[in-house]
Amino acid sequence: MGEQNVADYLLERLRAWGVEKVFGYPGDGINGLLAAWGRADNSPAFVQARHEEMAAFEAVGYAKFGNRVGVCAATSGPGAIHLLNGLYDAKLDHVPVVAIVGQTSRSAMGGSYQQEVDLISLFKDVASEYLQMVTVPEQLPNVLDRAIRVALSERAPTAIIIPSDVQEMEYSPPAHAFKMVPSSLGIEWPVAVPGDAAIDRAAEVLNAGTKVAILVGQGARGARAELEQVADLLGAGVAKALLGKDVLPDDLPYVTGSIGLLGTRPSYELMRDCDTLLTVGSSFPYTQFLPAFGQARAVQIDIDGRYVGMRYPYDVNLVGDAAATLRGLIPRLERKTDRSWRDAIEANVTRWWEVMAAEAGVAADPVNPLRLFRELSVRLPDDAIVTADSGSSANWYARQLKFRAGMRGSLSGNLATMGPGVPYGIGAKFAEPGRPVIVFAGDGAMQMNGLAELITIKRYWPEWEDPRLVIAVLHNDDLNQVTWEMRAMEGAPKFTESQVLPSVGYADFAESLGLQGIAVDQPGQIGPAWDRALAAARPTVLDVRTSPDIPPIPPHATIEQARNAAEAMLKGDENRLGVLVEGIRTKAQEFLPHHEQ
Repeated sequence: MGEQNVADYLLERLRAWGVEKVFGYPGDGINGLLAAWGRADNSPAFVQARHEEMAAFEAVGYAKFGNRVGVCAATSGPGAIHLLNGLYDAKLDHVPVVAIVGQTSRSAMGGSYQQEVDLISLFKDVASEYLQMVTVPEQLPNVLDRAIRVALSERAPTAIIIPSDVQEMEYSPPAHAFKMVPSSLGIEWPVAVPGDAAIDRAAEVLNAGTKVAILVGQGARGARAELEQVADLLGAGVAKALLGKDVLPDDLPYVTGSIGLLGTRPSYELMRDCDTLLTVGSSFPYTQFLPAFGQARAVQIDIDGRYVGMRYPYDVNLVGDAAATLRGLIPRLERKTDRSWRDAIEANVTRWWEVMAAEAGVAADPVNPLRLFRELSVRLPDDAIVTADSGSSANWYARQLKFRAGMRGSLSGNLATMGPGVPYGIGAKFAEPGRPVIVFAGDGAMQMNGLAELITIKRYWPEWEDPRLVIAVLHNDDLNQVTWEMRAMEGAPKFTESQVLPSVGYADFAESLGLQGIAVDQPGQIGPAWDRALAAARPTVLDVRTSPDIPPIPPHATIEQARNAAEAMLKGDENRLGVLVEGIRTKAQEFLPHHEQ
């Protein structure tokens, strides 16, 4: 090969870091990079999304499920702008992603040139941990290496900007000279553990309690064995923040499930009645779902000192690795001999799963969406990865799916943006091509992003070792979550002009692409549809006609929210008849005697 230019070296450096995929979309602002990809025989592999926002979401899903840095690339101007929503998703969920974006030539900067955008200002917030523009070749290794290291170290998005003319310059490494910054590959991680005195103070708080609650988030992933041991010693129940749904399996009898707006009644009662709280790897934001101030003494463990001491008046704030810190605590904890608190928690959890089964069994017109999730829950493959989009599907993901050990799941937690479900699933398949992936998406999210990204699936699925990528669409022709929020929070009836969606044949569209499409409009079809989809040798779209009238209201909804919803019905909500019949019947299951099916 001839002389190496900056773009060639960039790809070489990505390969040296072990980067295997770059999710992106082309444009003339990165033509130099695209040409280098051609010379490099597409290594690392360029995965072409249908839109730069989807490329960023795919990089986030890849990083979340692959436990590695995600990389996305886009052209200057509009391409860079389109990345922002996906990068903010990474920022708010603490996911390592590196964005590589083009820029107009240096000679044109400041001249109001075509597609010239002040990218430094544009990315200043989203990539606040590290943002740099490469203006001479000698900068490149240091800038790229730091972008990757900072993304991994801070669990955050970073960005590098490379003007189009710089991409095509001959590469020259930094010299052993004044004002040159050499760089190197790799990073080795410490295992951070608080000092003995701090762990002793935390143990004193936990040993003094009689009703201990544990809250875990995604930062506790990898500490399953230690959490189970601590929960056993303390006789505690464990609630899970939404991003921590896969930290502990739901078939443990003391795991109360999700907490918060999408949470369960046992989690609500756990926090309401406890006298001690241990939070591990979570920055759960909704203070009102934590114990009342002054009710509980509390300990927090987090790897990031910036996020300890938040949300609750903790007595002891420990900065350290979750598993290692818990291992330090375990020898200092005294096993609680009175198990009445634990027994009550387990009874509440047993009752909750009975209620969930009963709610999923309520008849609805045409299909109860809870049953769609319930029927999958008992069929989930042991190594399944599950994603859910924002909206009402996130409610049922949080409350109806019973994860077993080894399963993975995630969604847009803190940004709660619409549209990442399908691209998350694509990112998951590239990160773990041998595992089955299931996506739940509302029809609003499918129309916003998912339909176009089915074309990406059509292109790439033959490369995946396990071809199973199942997308279940909750087809109710309604932007259902916002409709219910209007009712419960505003006391306003459904505003048809903003809430009703045009009906689309999602299964038909999938079939037109050569994927499997299955339309479901009767409850008895759900189980067989899941069986077909999970046995298929190609990706599948389940087009499920669900009722919009099943309320995604949490079991601990306030009286005010219930009153608002009732007032909305009285004001002429177009779905009032269905809501009164199906909604009341569903909520009534919480107060009737049941045995889990």
